[in-house]
Amino acid sequence: MEQKIQKRSKKIRKGDRVLVIAGNDKGQTGTVLSCTGDEVLVQGINLCKKHVKREVNKSGFLEIERPIHISNVAPCDENGQRVKVAVQVNSDGSKELIYQKDGKAVVWRSMKQLKQ
Repeated sequence: MEQKIQKRSKKIRKGDRVLVIAGNDKGQTGTVLSCTGDEVLVQGINLCKKHVKREVNKSGFLEIERPIHISNVAPCDENGQRVKVAVQVNSDGSKELIYQKDGKAVVWRSMKQLKQ
């Protein structure tokens, strides 16, 4: 039996700010809550209503976030503008994701540190 290998994105992970580039919520930004395989859960994006049965005076609808495919989101800066990130290796061997803004390299976030 063949197992499916799940690839994870190196550029998007939990806590990153992303812009939705496709789907019903196109143009909205949010923070990544979790990454599982090729899907991400973004705060306030792709809300669905869930019907809840009556339990001790609690009934009605809950709005919950549903995961969206990782190809439908892109990294963005603090202003909500889409950025194209690239990997930069520093002299000490650590890696950072950077993007260009006004001709200058801006650090988006650092990548996983090397074990020494």
